[in-house]
Amino acid sequence: MINIILAEDHHIVRLGLRHILMQEPEFQIVGEASNGQQVIDLLESNVNADVLLTDISMPQISGLELADIVNTRFPQINTLLLTMQEEEEYMFKAFRLGVKSYMLKSTDADELIFAIKQVARKRRYLCSSVADRLIKRLVLDNMPVSLPSPNIDFSVREIEVLQLIAEGYTNEEIAEKLFTSRRTVEGYRQSLINKTGTRNTATLIRFVMRHRIIE
Repeated sequence: MINIILAEDHHIVRLGLRHILMQEPEFQIVGEASNGQQVIDLLESNVNADVLLTDISMPQISGLELADIVNTRFPQINTLLLTMQEEEEYMFKAFRLGVKSYMLKSTDADELIFAIKQVARKRRYLCSSVADRLIKRLVLDNMPVSLPSPNIDFSVREIEVLQLIAEGYTNEEIAEKLFTSRRTVEGYRQSLINKTGTRNTATLIRFVMRHRIIE
């Protein structure tokens, strides 16, 4: 069971979020708050929570200030920000303050549920619309003239996995698309990193884009 504190100052929005979350059997809402101070009060009363779902724009204590406090004083709790703020400066600051996930309120319910499950496992998650925009700006828009394709022997399945990684799919989603297991996909991902001599998924994608290994 994933225990969630739901913090949102707009009552109707909070009701809508509660309705969405309560459809998921794994989720349990253990506290609700309409401002940042109420969240602190809940945590100080020893409410057992795994995830704090909150907005940036909150009365008394903002979502970013709240994330900093929670990360410092209650490190066992993982914070997910659900916000209208699309500016990258907010996102970067949020992750620096220990936020595990940054989601836009325009995201759909399925992705929000997926993000909460990732956050509960202490994994970072950035909503797909923002991630897609960042990839285009950081990789595609600033891509230099393509370099000669390196002499690396990729299998057909590795190229399929590589293409799906570049499109932003998670290991679980790739496994579903290719009718295989998540562990197998993780193995392909690590093999691709090893073959290209890159450090992580981000540098892997930059490498294959620059060398035009995939389009």
